[in-house]
Amino acid sequence: MYNRYRVMLRATCFTPSFSRACCPLFALFLRIPSVHHPHLRSSSPFRGYHSSLHVKGSRDRRRILIDHNRRMCTIPEAAKQPPASTSENLSRKARKKAIQQSPESMLKQKLDMCSRNGNVLEALRLYDEAKRNGLQLSQYHYNVLLYVCSLTDGETESSSSQNPGLSRGFDIFKQMIVDKVVPNEATFTNGARLAVAKDDPEMAFDMVKQMKAFGIQPRLRSYGPALFGFCRKGDAEKAYEVDAHMIESEVVPEEPELTALLKVSMDTKNADKVYETLQRLRDLVRQVSKPTFDAIEEWFKSEAAAKAGVEKWDVKKIRDGVVSGGGGWHGQGWLGTGKWNVTRTEMDENGVCKCCKEKLVCIDINPVETENFAASLTRLACQKEVKASFNQFQEWLERHGPFDAVIDGANMGLVNQRSFSFFQLNNVVQRFQQISPSKRLPLVILHKSRVVGGPATYPKNRALLEKWKNAGALYATPPGSNDDWYWLYAAVSCKCLLVTNDEMRDHLFQLLGTSFFPRWKEKHQVRISVSREEGLKLHMPPPYSIIIQESEDGRWHVPMSVEDDLQTSRQWLCARRSKTH
Repeated sequence: MYNRYRVMLRATCFTPSFSRACCPLFALFLRIPSVHHPHLRSSSPFRGYHSSLHVKGSRDRRRILIDHNRRMCTIPEAAKQPPASTSENLSRKARKKAIQQSPESMLKQKLDMCSRNGNVLEALRLYDEAKRNGLQLSQYHYNVLLYVCSLTDGETESSSSQNPGLSRGFDIFKQMIVDKVVPNEATFTNGARLAVAKDDPEMAFDMVKQMKAFGIQPRLRSYGPALFGFCRKGDAEKAYEVDAHMIESEVVPEEPELTALLKVSMDTKNADKVYETLQRLRDLVRQVSKPTFDAIEEWFKSEAAAKAGVEKWDVKKIRDGVVSGGGGWHGQGWLGTGKWNVTRTEMDENGVCKCCKEKLVCIDINPVETENFAASLTRLACQKEVKASFNQFQEWLERHGPFDAVIDGANMGLVNQRSFSFFQLNNVVQRFQQISPSKRLPLVILHKSRVVGGPATYPKNRALLEKWKNAGALYATPPGSNDDWYWLYAAVSCKCLLVTNDEMRDHLFQLLGTSFFPRWKEKHQVRISVSREEGLKLHMPPPYSIIIQESEDGRWHVPMSVEDDLQTSRQWLCARRSKTH
């Protein structure tokens, strides 16, 4: 029966609107006899186009009529208002409690628990019980059920006895269509996961292809089942096809997806694709995790890597490629031939490889990119913060700036401290005033709660705050604001150093993208460490770029990512040909 699902899906052409989509995917599941279950409705609801869709979540249930000729939703017809009842006199709290204790809400809570625990059997029991009681399931209910049914290890095809969710998953998908519940991105993604659990990445890819027909933009997770499924099966060409579809849909892969493509290219000895993927890792990931690091090391030690390359090349073309790329890579393909010498090593403080003695480069940042980044940062900050407050800060910065350094005051006052220390913050301020070309105080950004009340009222601390304020070097962010936006914008706007130990990895900074921001941070962030032996120590931006680098003579240096390189030495992979050309 499952094969009939797959064949019909591939033979189907999808259309965008839900009512017209009663054919394609929906008709697919309706035409297929379901796995008989005593509590599932088997009759088709699409006997005429004047059927009605019950819109869940509306205060008064509405009925949306479907036009027979145009096959699309028309004017909503409001249901008659029910007669006044005592429930209308209930307090807001009582109404909220009634909603929370409704059968739909209770089912949602129980299914969420099944999802967290991976409890397939309980989820199926709840589903059967809901259908037995005539409960109308929502899009959310069905998506959670499909997700739970798709939970497998993904390595081997699971039989129905080992995973009952697989034998019921597509049947539940069919019932969702019978109930006229409109699918969304999560629905298709969970359907793709079910297909891969059945060891059919082709069907998973077909699911993604049909999303656009419904006006649904695929996400990275939508492509994962098909891409990883093809890579596990060693089908490199299909994996490349999925990758091309991602690029066309403007979906940016991350390290797991690129690593999967790297490994399948290695397995098929496709040296050109390995080279292309390494360049994409350099551009999108910069520093790789240990599994990717190990895979790259395995490639350079392989016979396929030794055979890939050319003995002669145009030196000028390579140098021009390095210049146009900003330094650190040329992108012209493998240079040299023969076996690679592969070594795990480290860089000294100046960026000189301790193995081959090559000095890594500091890759330039385009000034236009910086201006665009500042404008993007302003837009995001105005969306997340009170616009008037942030505009006021911009005006203040115009009057008092530029600065040579901006200090994240809250962060600096808490490094290795149990409570906020104005003394430590002042030490940081003094150090940066000393090294400043203009000898001017750096800008200190503190939340208003830090500058009024509590320790801020102590005489010495109050004197410090007044000194900074009078010098135009202190800005207190307003209540309810996130001071991260303020100190980051100030540093970008002033094109100066940013003093913070914040790794800037949370959701706020993810909004800034993964392309320019890491490069900017690497060149501008200063961190500190505090110890009894060394006292306050500044860790200035490195004089080289911590990114995969490709030399003009064909050697490679690959950095491994670390949680905190102040505490842990970073490992690099040095790969160079045995013979120089």
